[in-house]
Amino acid sequence: MKEITVQELKQKIDNQEDFQLIDVREEFEYQDANIGGTLIPLGNILLESDKISKDKDVVVHCRSGKRSAAAIMQLEQQFGFTNLANLQGGILAWAAEIDPSLKVS
Repeated sequence: MKEITVQELKQKIDNQEDFQLIDVREEFEYQDANIGGTLIPLGNILLESDKISKDKDVVVHCRSGKRSAAAIMQLEQQFGFTNLANLQGGILAWAAEIDPSLKVS
């Protein structure tokens, strides 16, 4: 499984690269704190896979990296995605290393 660090993600955002960011946390978590990704909770990931691009890089994240890893495994096995990367440490790492003002519970 491909992985990306929060520093690499920030660089992609700063460089305005063409990629998709998917957040697989629950809606209440997303409302508390998010970094602008498209919300598709893990439980819906297979049902809503048509919302995920196959034509560009996709970074998938959750709170710590575990749910996003599970989402990527499901998408790769069920639909053959090859363009997905897991955000190491998830939004917790983003809050710790990039944006300390982000309140993640």
